[in-house]
Amino acid sequence: MLADTDVLVVGAGQAGLAVSHELMAAGVDHVVVDRERAGAAWYLRWDSFTLVTPNHAIRLPGGAYDGDDPAGYLTREGIIAHLRRYRGSFGAPVIEHAGVEELRPTDRGFVAETEGGPVRARRVVACTGAYHRERRPAVVDDLARHVPVIGSTSYRSPESVPDGRVLVIGGGQTAGQLTEELLLAGREVVLSAGRAPAMPRRVGDRDGIDWLIDAGFFEQTAARLPTSAARLSPNPLVTGRAGGHDLNLRTLAAAGAELLGHIVGVDDGRLVVADDLAESVRAGDEGWAVICGLIAQTAERMSVPVPDLPRMPPGSVLAAPAPRLAEFSAVVVACGFRPDYRWIGIPGVVDELGLPIQHDGASTVVPGLYFAGVPWMRTRKSPLLLGVGEDAAVVAAQLAA
Repeated sequence: MLADTDVLVVGAGQAGLAVSHELMAAGVDHVVVDRERAGAAWYLRWDSFTLVTPNHAIRLPGGAYDGDDPAGYLTREGIIAHLRRYRGSFGAPVIEHAGVEELRPTDRGFVAETEGGPVRARRVVACTGAYHRERRPAVVDDLARHVPVIGSTSYRSPESVPDGRVLVIGGGQTAGQLTEELLLAGREVVLSAGRAPAMPRRVGDRDGIDWLIDAGFFEQTAARLPTSAARLSPNPLVTGRAGGHDLNLRTLAAAGAELLGHIVGVDDGRLVVADDLAESVRAGDEGWAVICGLIAQTAERMSVPVPDLPRMPPGSVLAAPAPRLAEFSAVVVACGFRPDYRWIGIPGVVDELGLPIQHDGASTVVPGLYFAGVPWMRTRKSPLLLGVGEDAAVVAAQLAA
């Protein structure tokens, strides 16, 4: 038995630490357990990873960014260092190397079976993050029989990929950033692109994210989405690499990437590709236009001059001919993530997408079970360093009541 506690917080990333900070302030007895160390989940990112939101958007309670580069984009190591300083700043009661293998309800609360032994708790907050399990399309299994396949959490740098031409599969931020990095390293890259909105890095003299914060973009709730499945849609494409710049299918094509539609199979050693690249490019362009329109509306509402709005270059992006698998030294799969709460041994806790069924972080299925750091838990910013602190305060207030 590690400890008995009133509240068990599972996960010591930004969500778990923010919840711990608020519970400490409220005087609620609790313990935080993590499979590795505080902030260690960020090590799953590649070596050159940077945030795509500016540093000043780190708004953890009692742990907002206070460095000398508020408009910059923290590196992976910088994020981890920030979270560890945050943990130490209020003495978060973290037990490391104590990952929860199973959570079971009891007549007095819950028992969590951890690597260090069982923990009994009256209530539990699951803060294991938004990125549990890599999404891997079924066609990847066919590709893996012919060429090495590297998942996005296994990719470290261009040097970690066998020499030669590389196929990248994915349409979100990770796929775009890895494609750009491989191109900059002199590699030939073919990108099988998915659909994601694009956005400008800067509009006028401001970061595009700053405009979106003022526009209320991150306050959007899931109720305003067109479908429930849209909660797992990719975020707008942009990058914080090298000081930040635009990154989308058009910029990648201009940088030398060959673009394809979705891969649907393999036939006699050649990729079978859907004729849908134009739709993916159009989705990026439309997202860009919507965001620029939102920025214009926001400037007018704030009674400031509407900045010059950047436009996507005209013209189509031509799809490359379907290549043979033998042309590639490796396939990098970056198709996003899916939630995985299977360690909670309670039926009906999650919905058809695997996301918790909850209201303001409280499970509506299991009394005493709470969540934080979940995509769209309350708003678009719920899993982000920008907004997870607000959700943590809401959850902690319920636990302290």
